[in-house]
Amino acid sequence: MKQYYFIIALLFAGILLQSCSVTNMFTEPGGKPDTSIAALDSIFYDNPDYQYHIQVDDKVNISVWQHDELSIGSVYGIYNSNEVYGKWLLVDKNGNIEVPRLGTIHVEHMTVIALKDSLANRFAEWLVNPIVDVKIMNKQISILGEVLNPQVITLDTEQTRLLNIIAKANGFEFYADIKHIKVLRQVGKDVHVANIDLSQGDSYLKRNIALYPGDVVIVPARNAKRIDRQLSNIIPFTSVATAVAILFNAF
Repeated sequence: MKQYYFIIALLFAGILLQSCSVTNMFTEPGGKPDTSIAALDSIFYDNPDYQYHIQVDDKVNISVWQHDELSIGSVYGIYNSNEVYGKWLLVDKNGNIEVPRLGTIHVEHMTVIALKDSLANRFAEWLVNPIVDVKIMNKQISILGEVLNPQVITLDTEQTRLLNIIAKANGFEFYADIKHIKVLRQVGKDVHVANIDLSQGDSYLKRNIALYPGDVVIVPARNAKRIDRQLSNIIPFTSVATAVAILFNAF
């Protein structure tokens, strides 16, 4: 009779364990991806001529030297460039911004350099040698998953490197799967994925690819994390089963 109750207790614990599952949202089923440099999508090759192109919903900061009345978020004068104060122009759904004294200007798909030159030429109609600076305030890269500080990082440069972004996220968590790091990049309506392996010491510089604003870095967890979490669920139930067995033996 004691053995019968003990078996019932174990079956009950087994049913509870089956209901306790751990899902890793950053792990894909199937075989290992090809992480060789040759296998990377050409969209991820280094492009020394890369320039950011202004998009809808970008926040544009315009500074005109010694002309605060023409500036929006000027870094030269009294206007604070901190977006908390709203000192920027939002690119509307039509790709336009409204610039003081110039009116509506279509900026979508323009580079920062092209916009600076265009504004300088327009302001030169009544200013002598205007000095114009343009800054895009929301150029960002997201890093998610098994890093110490997942976050959205704002860039002050045209591009950065994968290891720089990982460093800004304070490095990897213990369970990080550095063999299968993913970088997502949207080009038009298509999303390209690069699978990066940083597990080999000689691969760091080779795979330290350039990242552009809008990229998303995902650091998945190793399967060991799932196993450890399942063990943390199993241990309490096995302890209960052991306690039940001891009680039945005692009586």
